[in-house]
Amino acid sequence: MGYPTWTDRSWRQGLSCSLVFSLGLAGPFAHPQASAGEQATQWTAGDSQLKWAPCPSFYPKGCGIAVLHGDPAKDNVDVFVKFQPKSTIPLHYHTSAERMVLVAGELHVTYDGQKKSILKPGTYAYGPSKLPHDGYCASAVPCVLFIAFESPLDSIPVGRSAK
Repeated sequence: MGYPTWTDRSWRQGLSCSLVFSLGLAGPFAHPQASAGEQATQWTAGDSQLKWAPCPSFYPKGCGIAVLHGDPAKDNVDVFVKFQPKSTIPLHYHTSAERMVLVAGELHVTYDGQKKSILKPGTYAYGPSKLPHDGYCASAVPCVLFIAFESPLDSIPVGRSAK
């Protein structure tokens, strides 16, 4: 009985698995430890327990924001933002990149120098940090947008229209 050769497929797979786990590269296969005392949560956009606060004053009337997880003054905060039907969202940017999913309505978003994106419920969108953008809630129902911010929450108005 000889030694296995590199062409022996089962030997290569076994070696690969051994290397991955012995080098600590298991990554997504490892079970992470939960943060002490942190609770799992879930929210719906219509949840009566949500605490809606007004958006910054340069946003359209009736805009509301609800913090779902995290502290808006710290990294990694998740929010719902609600815009009234047929409202225009002025040109602004965020210090943080933003990862978004439209929950309700139809939202048109235009980032400077890019084509307009039309978001419908379930649509994912990514917005780079510091890239000005504006929007329009084109639906007859409020537009509700889930946004995950990497950095503390901010919104800085820009005094010109998006291109």
